Amino acid sequence: MKILIGDDHLLFREGLRRLLEQLHSDAVFVEAGTFGEVVEQCRTGGSFDVVLMDLHMPAWPGFDGLREVQSLQPGVPVVVISASESLADIRGALDHGATGYIPKSSSVKVMMGALNLVFSGGIYVPPGALSAATEAAPRRRSLDVADRSSGYGLTQRQREVLECLRAGKSNKQIAYELGLSEGTVKIHVTAIFKSLGVKNRTQAVIAAAAMAS
Repeated sequence: MKILIGDDHLLFREGLRRLLEQLHSDAVFVEAGTFGEVVEQCRTGGSFDVVLMDLHMPAWPGFDGLREVQSLQPGVPVVVISASESLADIRGALDHGATGYIPKSSSVKVMMGALNLVFSGGIYVPPGALSAATEAAPRRRSLDVADRSSGYGLTQRQREVLECLRAGKSNKQIAYELGLSEGTVKIHVTAIFKSLGVKNRTQAVIAAAAMAS
């Protein structure tokens, strides 16, 4: 596994690298101290398996920087690890394609769990931010008693798949747990997105929390 760590604090990069070594002892690490260095590594350093980066590094251009990193590393998970716990920063990162947001204040246990989740194909969203987003977000449509009981019109199987998405499980994990093929899981996920009026897993997770409230 090849991992890019972008953070302007050397001490934090070293600590994160040591933590990651516990999860993947054979991992190869590349470090960057500025956003410009992150971009340069993404452009010339070959393909990475995951990019972990802070917000507001020197030369940080704003959230569009996440799009730039993704364009240079197509399909590679980009996870924000930041000291900021602002809901605006969390939502901004997720809305611009980040596959996870881990606050630096997280305990070692939480951070390891979050990284494991991301490495297995899931999306990590801080629980507090998820609750706040659920309370603040307007309903996709007005719900009456029938809407709630029908679970937004999802079938029982689709609700099971949605619960797995909420737990951050990958399509492969969902297929194994529910006894389905990955192709069938993908069909269910597409149907869930359409029913909930969302475009990605992060939005589906937020919608699932709204359903449970």
